[in-house]
Amino acid sequence: FLLQQTQGTIFPAPNFNPIMDAQLLGGALQGISCEKDVLIDILTQRCNSQRLMIAEAYRDMYGRDLIMDLKENLSHHFKEVMVGLMYPPASYDAHELWHALKGVDTEENCLIDILASRSNMEIFQMKEAYLMQYNNDLQQDIDSETSGHFRDTLMNLAQGTRMEGYADPSTAAQDAMILWEACQQKTGEHKNMLQMILCNRSHQQLWMVFQEFQNISGQDIVDAINECYDGYFQELLVAIVLCIRDKPSYFASRLYNAIHDFGFHNKTVIRILIARSEIDLMNIRQRYKERYGKSLFHDIKHFASGHYERALLAICSGDAEDY
Repeated sequence: FLLQQTQGTIFPAPNFNPIMDAQLLGGALQGISCEKDVLIDILTQRCNSQRLMIAEAYRDMYGRDLIMDLKENLSHHFKEVMVGLMYPPASYDAHELWHALKGVDTEENCLIDILASRSNMEIFQMKEAYLMQYNNDLQQDIDSETSGHFRDTLMNLAQGTRMEGYADPSTAAQDAMILWEACQQKTGEHKNMLQMILCNRSHQQLWMVFQEFQNISGQDIVDAINECYDGYFQELLVAIVLCIRDKPSYFASRLYNAIHDFGFHNKTVIRILIARSEIDLMNIRQRYKERYGKSLFHDIKHFASGHYERALLAICSGDAEDY
């Protein structure tokens, strides 16, 4: 079972002084023209808990809300990045899910990205934040805004009831048989069994199940799902499998597609960079380079520009090898 050191690109700043940072931000935002470079230099070089302390110092000093001031002074994608950095992780997930569910069109890819990749604890905190921020129940909103087996699977993930740490070789073969049958039969009941196993078994257990599946069927589980199912249900199942196998790889491929297939899908790029910046963005960068030959840094540089580009690169950089 593969456990490698995960590493982000943003760490707590040494010699941190929230009062001084708040003063510098105040000056940058109050100026005749907003000094965007100052905002980037401070907010991308502090970890999230430090940013929250800066926001507190800012409120004490100016009697104003830093997020509101950023929203008023900035625009477009640059604004999304700088404001996104100010949310605690659970609130940021809640914010993204709310907009994905309540926007003009439901953004299925955002729902898949977040719910397929978060731990039980992260899901629990995100539901709490969602309730606090929007006075709505996340599961009820998923229920009303999505449909079919896609909805059932999202609802299951949103329960955050995946087993942790537990693995039982004797049931792995049984689970694999059920998955294999589900790919042959495709009845509603089989689809249900399929998502139940993928949403509730522990990571360690599913590693064994996927191995057994390969032995039984001679096929990789991802290929089997792609062959047998379609639409968002299929995309979500594959995302769950990929996140269990290698989360940084999953996010590397999501970034690559967002950058190359959608003519730079800004929302996705921003969300992944911010959400993973203190978790595994360094690993995502390594996978990206291994898999696509070009660095993530290079591709962002190629597609983004101005302060927006500078902010994304600053989040993505960490230690500067491989540009």
